[in-house]
Amino acid sequence: MLSNSIWIFIDLFTYFILGYFIIINTVYMVLLVISYFSIRKLNRSRDAFEVSGLFDSDLHKSVSILLPVYNEEETVCFTVYSLIQLDFNNYEIIVINDGSTDKTFELLKKEFDLFLTERFIPQRLNSKPVKGVYASRKYPDLIVLDKENGKKADALNAGANASRKDLVCSVDADSWLERDILKKMLRSFVEDENTVAVGGVVRISNGCVFEKGQLKEARPPKSFLAKIQIVEYMRAFLFGRVGWSAADGLVIISGAFAVFDREALITVGGYKVDSVGEDVEIVVYMHKHFIDKGKPYTIRYLPEPVCWTKVPEEWYELSAQRNRWQRGLADTLFHQKEMIGNPKYGKLGMLSLPFHFVFELLGPIIEFTSYVLFFVLLITGYLYPEFAILFIVFAVLLGMILSISSVLLDELTYQPYSRIRDIVSLTFHAMVENLGFRQLHFWWRLRGLYDYFSNNKEWNILTPNPKVVNAFHWFFFAAINVFFASLLYYGLTA
Repeated sequence: MLSNSIWIFIDLFTYFILGYFIIINTVYMVLLVISYFSIRKLNRSRDAFEVSGLFDSDLHKSVSILLPVYNEEETVCFTVYSLIQLDFNNYEIIVINDGSTDKTFELLKKEFDLFLTERFIPQRLNSKPVKGVYASRKYPDLIVLDKENGKKADALNAGANASRKDLVCSVDADSWLERDILKKMLRSFVEDENTVAVGGVVRISNGCVFEKGQLKEARPPKSFLAKIQIVEYMRAFLFGRVGWSAADGLVIISGAFAVFDREALITVGGYKVDSVGEDVEIVVYMHKHFIDKGKPYTIRYLPEPVCWTKVPEEWYELSAQRNRWQRGLADTLFHQKEMIGNPKYGKLGMLSLPFHFVFELLGPIIEFTSYVLFFVLLITGYLYPEFAILFIVFAVLLGMILSISSVLLDELTYQPYSRIRDIVSLTFHAMVENLGFRQLHFWWRLRGLYDYFSNNKEWNILTPNPKVVNAFHWFFFAAINVFFASLLYYGLTA
């Protein structure tokens, strides 16, 4: 006979898991619905804005594009050429060579005919010393800063110091912008003068066809792992962030592509140079700064301006990336912990930040504890196998529904992929994502928390044995996939 205390514990554990499961999936579903209607509303009003002729004049705000590069000799020139071709009247490109040890700077100097200038850079934001400021004889609006290595946030601060335009747009070196992206992004600044930051959708460039620095055809990659990430980006980045933006609770704008009001960025002190999650940190701190000062502001995430970026195709690289993302989230939420649950910060403090703290930050710990207790109770006979199997089957099926819905809604709204076989392939990967990948992702996030509390501040924590790590991940993925597929089969046929 079990003691009363054990039965009470089992009951509480069961209710906790059910509550956690219901809340997180309900929020994801609500965000999906909110995003869908927000996208429809934006699309209906888009044409009226575009025919206004605003961007054919010089009345709109100017933009400085900041491109931090470190050892990017293979892609840097291609990326710069893609930026030169943007369809916009008033912008400059500032490439920040952050102490590269390869031929990045030499290639830039030769390809764009750079020469040393006397351009003065005010030090309004802290950054490592700039050794030289170079201009291009071929392209007057191209500037290259050659500076000591200080990592990405430090390089962006240096670029913001050198900027002479109204807005600054940060772009990763492995990303490519669509030609009209600045016009679409600036719409927010035109419609609302209190806008201080805008993010746009990031899509995956692996597999796409580019010609002369511009996208010719969007195609899914051949890599299985990259296809899984397409589904993940659709669900988490496109519909998740659009939903939080509509609910005034946006926590993150992707570091791969974002636009900020230059004075607002400088006012809050720029990017935090010792953070591994500078993209989360700057957005949350902007919220805090303007609310504390009682100043009106707007931070938005738009579903249409598209930045195409390259994603990892190896397990060890992807695990390092997700480890870094988790450490960045932890760093920000613990630094701004007084905002969590604080009604002073509105929906951000009462809804968004508590959700991110419990479900995104502490989620791996809760899930790990739940898995351990779940299987201990199952093995010891304290939990009915039928209930356990049905619960797991239901959870996996709901996850599949959310992922597949994201793929189909994306196709209904923007139709990024024109071939039917591509849509079918992504739908299949939306199902497979829930059978193995999610569990590995949970493990990477858990390891990220461990590394954060171990005070590991490295940008990327890469393994010294990538082949071994890749083989282990493939084996683990296959084992989990077979396990869940067996449970699904049993649950559906029982």
